[in-house]
Amino acid sequence: MTAVRSTLPDEARRVSCDALQDTLVDLLGLSLIGKQAHWNIVGPRFRSIHLQLDEVVTAARNFADTVAERSAALGVPPDGRPETIAKTFTLPAPKEGWVRDSDAVQVLVESLQDAIGRLRERIDATEKADLVTQDLLISITAELEKQRWMFDAENFPREG
Repeated sequence: MTAVRSTLPDEARRVSCDALQDTLVDLLGLSLIGKQAHWNIVGPRFRSIHLQLDEVVTAARNFADTVAERSAALGVPPDGRPETIAKTFTLPAPKEGWVRDSDAVQVLVESLQDAIGRLRERIDATEKADLVTQDLLISITAELEKQRWMFDAENFPREG
């Protein structure tokens, strides 16, 4: 049953909504990674990184809402259920327990880098299918690249 009819042809809708669903999973996962690190970070840069992690979490959650609503607007119900995220999420995450500030920064850099790489693939995939979805993915990529840069600068010069 389709409660909302799409303005896109079926194939364009499928491509766009697949990209949106995969992005939703990455964004919800990023918000969980950010909060896990936020709660467990220790080290001399605790406060600044603790606050910076909340910026990533807020951005990821806000974008997740926008992505989910775009999917719904195209007639495909978004799936942000915990079991879906747990089953399909594959970005790097912090280890269990306390996380050293430099390790928290590194895992965020890696997670953001992977998410950005996937977003760029989805940007390419949606180019012909739906420019509105592509534009949304481009906006998300720009913000995540900014966040990645800020975290990457935290660990300069590289340790070890």
